[in-house]
Amino acid sequence: MDKIAVLIPCYNESQTIEKVVNDFKRVLPDAVIYVYDNNSTDGTDEIAKKAGAVVRYEYQQGKGNVIRRMFRDIDAECYIMTDGDDTYPAEFAPEMAKRVLERQVDMVVGDRLSSTYFVENKRPFHNWGNSIVRKSINLLFKTDIKDIMTGYRAFSYQFVKSFPVLSKGFEIETEMSIHAADKNMYVDNVVIEYRDRPEGSESKLNTYSDGIKVLATIVRLYKNYKPMGFFGILSLILVILAAVMFIPILITYMQTGIVPRFPTLIVSGFVMLAAIQSFFAGMILQTIAQKSRQDFEIQLHHIK
Repeated sequence: MDKIAVLIPCYNESQTIEKVVNDFKRVLPDAVIYVYDNNSTDGTDEIAKKAGAVVRYEYQQGKGNVIRRMFRDIDAECYIMTDGDDTYPAEFAPEMAKRVLERQVDMVVGDRLSSTYFVENKRPFHNWGNSIVRKSINLLFKTDIKDIMTGYRAFSYQFVKSFPVLSKGFEIETEMSIHAADKNMYVDNVVIEYRDRPEGSESKLNTYSDGIKVLATIVRLYKNYKPMGFFGILSLILVILAAVMFIPILITYMQTGIVPRFPTLIVSGFVMLAAIQSFFAGMILQTIAQKSRQDFEIQLHHIK
């Protein structure tokens, strides 16, 4: 088992990967640097090998698929995950590793948003999207993670081996944050500097399509992890909708003794039934989710 493993998922990062590998070798001389190449066509893997990294391959496209492969393959006491685009300074890695190794933190978040991100990042919709995602997750899951979408993190062995990777792409960071919040993992934040990609290096993140996927992931995981909250909101919406249809009919009936719109009355009744079903579905699924958390805590005892 490695003491510290640096994990670098890469797709066409030939311009920056050598510097990234060398920077992490300099600040963490005893760490093993792993570069997982995700179908690059620009020679990223050969450059990484020459720089001294252990190069492996993941042929299913997508960052989530690469992280899944890394977490399965590598055993380490501490994992440092970073990107190959040289946007995350290596100088913060020793402090992040220290918190995992000495303070038993399960996930250390490299917090860009509290420092230089909004100045360095030249894509305004990314800034807006990061703020929306952070506020949404912290509100829904009652946590205080400072940067949800950062690709610079440190993990404990228990976190890595107990984290079920389901996302295929850039939603992976969101999934990690929600998993940590739901499973009561010890999460800490380290403020880091962020620098924009060097000229000529292109981001693989699509602002709109990947942003939609991230928001869909939040909704999906909220339904799975907090079913009473999700179905409770749905039930409330249905109750309001049923009431909007029913109240005018009730007022007319009280005034005239006549029910003028039977189809609307019938629809409102079915909507109310759907609201009741949604509420009880939430209660049942909440019990199952609670049992799942209990089973998860037991499983942690077997991960050494």
